[in-house]
Amino acid sequence: QLQASGGGLVQPGGSLRLSCAASRNLFSINAMGWYRQAPGKQRESVAIISSSGNTNYTDSVKGRFIISRDNFKKILYLQMNSLKPEDTAVYFCRWYGLGVDYWGQGTLVTVSS
Repeated sequence: QLQASGGGLVQPGGSLRLSCAASRNLFSINAMGWYRQAPGKQRESVAIISSSGNTNYTDSVKGRFIISRDNFKKILYLQMNSLKPEDTAVYFCRWYGLGVDYWGQGTLVTVSS
């Protein structure tokens, strides 16, 4: 249902933009978000955007990451700036709402010199 892309290898201080597109119309979506899972760690929420556009970020990415959505194209974005090695993880997108919960397949982000 969801296809995430945009991951890759980037040097510390660099930027990447992740995208998450739906393969078909998805209904009853109230919010969208990006999550990440680093090796040996639990999956954590990175950024959430509600249907009204309100956003919420985990403390470690505030001021560096920006979540946005294109409602017409049905694409979710995560602009990641000033990347740090500790941002290395597999990033997943999630679209969810009343009775629905869709996850993308994950895209690997590696921050290393």
